[in-house]
Amino acid sequence: MPAESVAKPSNTGRSFRPVDLARAAGLSAQTVRNYEAQRVIAASRRTPAGYRTYDQGHLDQLLAFTTLARAIGHQGAIPIMTAVTSGRPGDALEALDKAHAQLAAGRDTLRELEAVLRAVNPLDSTAPTPAATYSVGELARHVGVTPATLRGWEKAGIMHPRRHSTGHREYAKDDVLDARVAVLLRRGSFPLATIASAIDQIHHHGNASAALVQLDEWRQNLDASSRGLLTASAYLSRFLPRVEDPRDLTPASINVPGQYI
Repeated sequence: MPAESVAKPSNTGRSFRPVDLARAAGLSAQTVRNYEAQRVIAASRRTPAGYRTYDQGHLDQLLAFTTLARAIGHQGAIPIMTAVTSGRPGDALEALDKAHAQLAAGRDTLRELEAVLRAVNPLDSTAPTPAATYSVGELARHVGVTPATLRGWEKAGIMHPRRHSTGHREYAKDDVLDARVAVLLRRGSFPLATIASAIDQIHHHGNASAALVQLDEWRQNLDASSRGLLTASAYLSRFLPRVEDPRDLTPASINVPGQYI
């Protein structure tokens, strides 16, 4: 692998002891050492006496990781940073693209759920009662979950199926809506208790206001994650290797309607 393709901390500027690096990033010195062992940041240099020493490049890597972790979680941030410190910038960029794609998918789900909730009117007595009902297996297939998931949601107070004379569960129109809402909220990682409360508000108050409040919280979290990815990308750009781009991406070369040059 060419030496220039490996992300290395800078040799210039201030030197940091583990405790200095930890304070700058709001962490403990042991956490810094742990991150070094995990290759979240590049290996430290050693003084003649054997003590670790870091530089600005290490601090940038540490700040990139902590920002990524707040935005997309540790499990998403670690592969990006280990790819960087292992000299695999392409893998790091691909993982970063996937993180952006997951946020975009979350926004699509949020819009879909908002449309469902704004159409909710469970107290409309003029709405025809559907003749057909669903069995647990039929509803599971209809909304894309397993029967066990529906039974788990029933225990959590999300679903309230009726019972046929045979003892089998029967799901009607409102149950289908509840299941759709639950599926979409689970995509947003909402806990079952929160979903049960939102659906309960829909049934008791005849509107989706409580669930829509949860959507506002989800939207704020998505916005915060997107901003975090932008900030982390700024740190990452400092030590990812520069590659010559054959395209001319200066503003004057981009034909954007209405763009001022």
